[in-house]
Amino acid sequence: MSARPSSDAESRTELTWRGVVIGVVITVVFTAANVFFGLKAGLTFATSIPAAVISMAILRYFKTSTIQENNIVQTIASAAGTLSSIIFVLPGMVMIGWWTGFPFGLSFAVCALGGILGVMYSIPLRRALVTNSDLPYPEGLACAEVLKVGSGDSGTGDESGRAGLLAVVWGAITSSVFAVITATQVFASDVVSYFRVSAKGVTGFDFNLSFALFAIGHLCGISVGIAMLAGVVIGWGWGVPHYSELSDATGAIAELAQSTWSHKVRFVGAGAIGVSAIWTLAKLVKPVISGLTSAMAASRVRKAGNAATLPRTEQDIPIGIVSLITLACFVPVAWLLGYFGISSGLGDHVAILAIGGVTYVVLMGFFVSTICGYMAGLIGSSNSPLSGVGILVVIGAALLLVLGVKPHVAPEAGKALVAFALFTTSVIFTVAAIANNNLQDLKTGQLVDGTPWKQQVALIIGVVAGAAVIPPVLDLLNHAYGFTGAPGADPSRALPAPQAGLISALARGVIQGDIDWSLIQVGISIGVPIIVLDEILARTTKDMRLPPLAVGLGIYLPTQATLMVVVGTLVGWYFDKRAERTKNPEPTKQLGVLLASGLIVGESVIGVIIAAIVAFSGKGAPLAVVGPGFADAAIWLGGIAFAAIAFALYRWVGKLANA
Repeated sequence: MSARPSSDAESRTELTWRGVVIGVVITVVFTAANVFFGLKAGLTFATSIPAAVISMAILRYFKTSTIQENNIVQTIASAAGTLSSIIFVLPGMVMIGWWTGFPFGLSFAVCALGGILGVMYSIPLRRALVTNSDLPYPEGLACAEVLKVGSGDSGTGDESGRAGLLAVVWGAITSSVFAVITATQVFASDVVSYFRVSAKGVTGFDFNLSFALFAIGHLCGISVGIAMLAGVVIGWGWGVPHYSELSDATGAIAELAQSTWSHKVRFVGAGAIGVSAIWTLAKLVKPVISGLTSAMAASRVRKAGNAATLPRTEQDIPIGIVSLITLACFVPVAWLLGYFGISSGLGDHVAILAIGGVTYVVLMGFFVSTICGYMAGLIGSSNSPLSGVGILVVIGAALLLVLGVKPHVAPEAGKALVAFALFTTSVIFTVAAIANNNLQDLKTGQLVDGTPWKQQVALIIGVVAGAAVIPPVLDLLNHAYGFTGAPGADPSRALPAPQAGLISALARGVIQGDIDWSLIQVGISIGVPIIVLDEILARTTKDMRLPPLAVGLGIYLPTQATLMVVVGTLVGWYFDKRAERTKNPEPTKQLGVLLASGLIVGESVIGVIIAAIVAFSGKGAPLAVVGPGFADAAIWLGGIAFAAIAFALYRWVGKLANA
């Protein structure tokens, strides 16, 4: 791209007040939806594409709107998709009985400060992982294509934009109506079966009839689907039967299977994720150093008064300002950690907790930001291994506390140490989540000629808006359902919050000294050959990969959260193959992506509304119109309806693109 004068960059409509307002409103709605969905299924979704479509539908009525302004709106709103990752840690504070709710001040500060640090970390990483990288960034690319179609830059005109909006709207309507019918219990929410495979060994499966999970699979791609399926086979085809066979536990088959997976197999998955994360970081040392060098070179160009010679797509927030903002964030982070330590009864050690905690946040935050940024480039933000990499973070935090603080406190302070480990990990989660998300957005910006520094400012705005929404939504869901394993929570109604449960269990295990390291070692022994196989595939095939982190996710996420994702990847792959044989292959694929985005948004938003109804009614299933006796019929009705609706929607989208 040729260099453009800075005056052109300033005069173009890009970062505007109306774009900020629209982006903040979308952020608030999508953050609430993502928090609910993540706690229920263990996965969050990227909000960039649906936000871009909504933005285009609104801004098309303004004559001065541009593709770059739409890009700013989706950048702000995309914070909803990743800042919500805090749910992978923060509910653990309730699960261990340390909090009974979510204090707004502390929760907001964790999300806001960590998110701003994440934006700052992403700036040098942009050159390493976006500009100087051949990573595909599937969601960033898809979002850029959506923006181009909507603005007419692709040459397809307004008709394609209207078709895209129809796909999103009808996808959202369909999934929300299906979710409401599921809430009435006329349709079952899951197809579940647990069974014995030997005298004592058990296993099972759980297909969640969720259009949102199905659609996430479509966006993931076939490589991720195969990798997750491999993880499911390892976890439930070998792990659960093997460890249940060795167990002396008795009881119902379903309880034994779930207990075995939760207390044994998930730690195997943790080991697989951990070794995969370390391998990923090792591969990125060279490009990260190159990115930092490039950022400093750009800073020297600015200082020499030659900023206008930098292409618009290379104009980041200056590295000097980045350094100042980063240092300015460390002060309140240190205060937060010190305040939490004092309020936890660890005041005698506040200096080491604050200074050591900040140091850990700085170093580990950059570590996981790099790993998750790489994986976002490979498989998309929706499938970022943040929750898996968080296992390494919480184990590291807990080990440091065991070495530096535990010998100097009373035994009853163990719970406070667990809480401090979780609190520190939650800060790092938000750092890594936003850095990961921002790189995806910056890829979109690169493709639509956006200005990086304006996107970085926009993301800070989105971070603050999302941080203000998360604590009250978490409180609402805690009151309505509770979390599995939390004191006083009703197991029949509690949200699984699987990652938060695992991470809090790891923190307890390390600090109390009763963690079974052999399970993590088994996971490492599984992860290493998967890494080797993935590297062989990368060198011998054009497109096929077996992402090791995705395999690890398949092992430690419940089948309720993975099997329908796998189905979605297969259907999406088949749809794209069919699209290649149509007269408009690329528009057809784009409509498939937009339909999937609508399915995600509709179910997630209606999920928050249903949660509010549950909270205010005090009933577990306030919308139910049938009783338990209808359960078998509901499974058949739900399963058949789900398959028929999915078939009809994809058939309609195919015809819409080729009309």
